[in-house]
Amino acid sequence: MGEVSFGSWPAEGWSTRRRGVVEMMDADGADPAMLRQSLEFIERVNRWLGYTAATIRHLDRLTHPWPAGRRLAVLDIATGTADMPRAIGAWAARKKLDVAITAIDRHEQTLAVARQKTRDPRIRLLQADALRMPFNDNSFDIVTCSMFLHHLDGSDAVKVIRSADRLARHGVIIADLLRGRRALAWISLFTLFSNAMVKHDARVSVRQAFTVDELCSAAAEAGAIYLKPRVHFGHRVVLSGIKPQSAPPQA
Repeated sequence: MGEVSFGSWPAEGWSTRRRGVVEMMDADGADPAMLRQSLEFIERVNRWLGYTAATIRHLDRLTHPWPAGRRLAVLDIATGTADMPRAIGAWAARKKLDVAITAIDRHEQTLAVARQKTRDPRIRLLQADALRMPFNDNSFDIVTCSMFLHHLDGSDAVKVIRSADRLARHGVIIADLLRGRRALAWISLFTLFSNAMVKHDARVSVRQAFTVDELCSAAAEAGAIYLKPRVHFGHRVVLSGIKPQSAPPQA
């Protein structure tokens, strides 16, 4: 597929345009065995390189202090294997917090893998489209979204951020990778001995990723200017923040 314009924000850095290429794991007819291998590879990378831990640090900051006895309701958008909800559950157990986590994913095969790997009764897995989420405003305290925005074009990325802001009573955490030559070289080397799906999708993901400026512009367009970026090791960025109108949580 040729290169297409993805979004309307000013370009920054390595590439002037994002690339509109569909990732193999997003296809409805993706090979189940290869899809599982690819999802588990991503989960290991998120754990080994500290990407999951980075999101947990932001969650800890946004919820400190959280009133004893008040349940923390979390929504995880495009959950994949539900590795983030499981990490949130482990964090909540260490903090002795009562937590209820709703995790959604559009892809039926991906959600099947998540169900096989998730045994925590605090985690509810639902098949739902991130662009048409079936929840009322302010249904959750915290909304998280990891490694998903780069799958979308600019207008849909804004839509997801706007929905996250609409659904969150307290705060939002959005993590993703960054576009750049070094990121592409990094991921190409890291996936050298992976299966064909991982090799293809990893490179596509970097070329489709946003820059920090583009993500901040998307957040502003979505009306969530309180989301501030922090770049983390491994060419990752986290946008996070507490909603300005959020009242201090009460027990």
